[in-house]
Amino acid sequence: MNLKDSKNMEKEDRMLLANIEDKIRQSEDRYMITFSSFLDLRQRSLAETVLKTRKDLNYGFYGGYENAERVICAFFPEGFLVGESAAQHFSSIPGENPLSVIRALRKKGSPELSHRDYLGALMGLGIRREAVGDILVREDGADLIVLKEMAGFVLMNYGRAGRAVLELSEIPAGDLIWEENAPREIVESVASLRLDNLVSAAFSVSRSKAAEAAAAGLIFVDGIHVKKPDRLMREGEKIVFRGKGKAVFSGVRGKSGKGRIMVSIEKYK
Repeated sequence: MNLKDSKNMEKEDRMLLANIEDKIRQSEDRYMITFSSFLDLRQRSLAETVLKTRKDLNYGFYGGYENAERVICAFFPEGFLVGESAAQHFSSIPGENPLSVIRALRKKGSPELSHRDYLGALMGLGIRREAVGDILVREDGADLIVLKEMAGFVLMNYGRAGRAVLELSEIPAGDLIWEENAPREIVESVASLRLDNLVSAAFSVSRSKAAEAAAAGLIFVDGIHVKKPDRLMREGEKIVFRGKGKAVFSGVRGKSGKGRIMVSIEKYK
């Protein structure tokens, strides 16, 4: 990342945090649920770092389904979210859900599409990236999670992606199809349970590349941005390497004949 890119990111981060503060004030002053636009992993980590310092704040992250990577941050007035999460609240009161799910099915004979095809077609309509959450691609099409305010526009205008013709419908969030790929188990020997060692084992990169990725803001552990490559990992923690996928540290299997630690990692595509 060059100096210009770094300055642009700092500006975007300041704007993001200012927008969040504005949503907090609206929720408190008007006694209503407010929410941010979609946040990626880095933005969520940044927001959470600041929000955790506000002990009186009533908020939750929500992306339409469990373990969503792109989420909104919803702010609730006092008295809401008593003993429940944001996901549980929106599930029990669908009318307050700020997200919509658009099912896009490929018409028979249309070519298969990738995540990039679906996203590129949305961006081609002038839709901002922050208005679109996760896109869950299947063989027959995809479920697209969008801000509710964008649903009508998408239904009216999103008829094609790549060379494929799409049939669109808005579906209840509870009908969203989420199929996590079965993980592939990796068993490797590492010198220690440092983050850079496990990233190296899981994603087939050198330790130095793993450390560089962490410093560049590409590594997240359980949704939190981690820059220190020497952070010690605990069993069950999830690693996301932006652009390369995700993995879960399953645990220690024992020691090798040379005294190295044998670890089991579940790697997702």
